[in-house]
Amino acid sequence: MTVIGLSDIIGLMGVTLLITTYGLLQFDCIDPKGFWYSFNNMIVAILVTVSLIYSFNLASMVIEVFWFTLSVYGLFRYFG
Repeated sequence: MTVIGLSDIIGLMGVTLLITTYGLLQFDCIDPKGFWYSFNNMIVAILVTVSLIYSFNLASMVIEVFWFTLSVYGLFRYFG
């Protein structure tokens, strides 16, 4: 039996935000170059990374590092 820990819950919160953000994008509720898209993606990367710290997967960690970096770049472009 698998026990779901706090890190799993945090990671699942990130996945939920990712799916929600993608849905909002597809339904034209947010701008892909706007604040909320980049901000939400940055938070997703942070939350999923927390779960990866406790259950490490190199390929997923590489994705999250780039996801975070590109999201921060998007925020700088938005405010710049």
